[in-house]
Amino acid sequence: MKQFLGSIFALVTIIVPAHAITVTTPANGAQVTSPFSLVASTGTCDSKPAVSMGYSIDSGSTAIVSISFSATVSAAQGAHILHVKCWGQGVSGVVDLNIIVGSATPASAFTVSSPTPGEAVSSPFALAATAAVCSAHTVTAMGYSLDSSSNTTVVKAQLVQAAIVATSGAHTLHVKAWGANGSSCVTNVSITVGAITAATPVFSPTPGTFTTAQSVTLSDAIAGATIYYTTNGAAPSTSSAIYSGPIRVGKSAVIEAVAIASGYSYSGLARADYVISPPPSYGPVIPPTATASSELQALDTWHFNHDAGTPGAAVGETSLTGTPSLSGNARQFDSTFTGAGGEIFAVSYANDTTSTNFVYDGWVWIESGSSIANLEMDSNQVTANGQTVIYAFQCSGYSNLWEYSGAGGDWVHSSQPCNLSAWQTNVWHHVQISYSRDDSGNVTYQSVWLDGTAQPINATVPSSFALGWQVGVVQTQFQLDGLGASGSITAYLDKLTIYRW
Repeated sequence: MKQFLGSIFALVTIIVPAHAITVTTPANGAQVTSPFSLVASTGTCDSKPAVSMGYSIDSGSTAIVSISFSATVSAAQGAHILHVKCWGQGVSGVVDLNIIVGSATPASAFTVSSPTPGEAVSSPFALAATAAVCSAHTVTAMGYSLDSSSNTTVVKAQLVQAAIVATSGAHTLHVKAWGANGSSCVTNVSITVGAITAATPVFSPTPGTFTTAQSVTLSDAIAGATIYYTTNGAAPSTSSAIYSGPIRVGKSAVIEAVAIASGYSYSGLARADYVISPPPSYGPVIPPTATASSELQALDTWHFNHDAGTPGAAVGETSLTGTPSLSGNARQFDSTFTGAGGEIFAVSYANDTTSTNFVYDGWVWIESGSSIANLEMDSNQVTANGQTVIYAFQCSGYSNLWEYSGAGGDWVHSSQPCNLSAWQTNVWHHVQISYSRDDSGNVTYQSVWLDGTAQPINATVPSSFALGWQVGVVQTQFQLDGLGASGSITAYLDKLTIYRW
């Protein structure tokens, strides 16, 4: 029996440590913030009853405490060795712990920036979330799942960004994070997924008040979308007109439109109010007995050639077009030039040797980007004596004045301004010119009206020439002179009427 007990005592001696220091916190390898809590205790020290304990940081001084203590310890940020010590009768012991002191960190640093709780989203919707700390541990991975699905998408990072597809209805989005020592955190976000809405149609030009008719276009950001519209202010539906090209708005109108595309719900309602408010119409007085030759721009006998009186060269082309147009049948004039060359477009429209008074009345549109120096609007009449009376009138981009033909066919400056470069492009401008002649071929240029504003000319000049043209021919010309070494011009003429009496 004594031998058996001796064996047991020998075994106890082997397995009992020389000192039994217990450090409850911090753990070896822990990351802490300063100050941190140190909790430790012991009963023995080097196999003898412990009488005191102590602790120090790195090579710092030792604080002496009781054999069971709790202390608050301050330390600089970085890696340290925490020495926890004990003393007994003639003996001592120590436990060394590696710790890292960092800045203060919350128990969890978890942010879901999108979607927000309660948000109504469309599918797919964007998830954006970050997590740096979970339960006081550095996050090593994040993930997400939807509703009760066990399929969690995991990202080995502190940031997750994803496009998530979900059916329509209410859902709970679970955004998760994981850290060391099995720590896990989750944020639940309640959302409602709705059907994807098609983009709302966009109007051009921007709705507003205009003095002339407008060509309104509709567009939509969804490729292949069908746009339905109305022009009477009624709500559009699938039985309304389908947009296929520019809408001419010649008088005030309200346009409403919706877009529909496969896989999308109806777009929002787009509404545009276009107010056409032309300026007061002031113009020449035309007697009721006057003969009106209307819609001359629509005649199919227009011809054209380079004006040899201008430098350089020019090549022209003309055709009828419905856009832009006031009547639905405007004439387009194109000129490509070098060396400031001019192109004459002309048409004969009547036979008249007796009329002595004329009013030129037309609408002109200059396309943006046109390099135009002069815009010339002429009339010619061959009288009974075979003389051709020239009524030549132009807006000069060189003098910025209205000009008329004088003796010998030279241009004469009037006192009235006409700055062609200041004309607004891509809009209609109303031009009216009144002139008359006497039996000797002297022409009096009376006035010009630009968009209803009268500019008196009141100039009389000899303007009769023996050109050998057919007696009685009445003709009008529309000439475009180029500006600069080379370029192109596109202009339109509509509702051209010439009155004579």
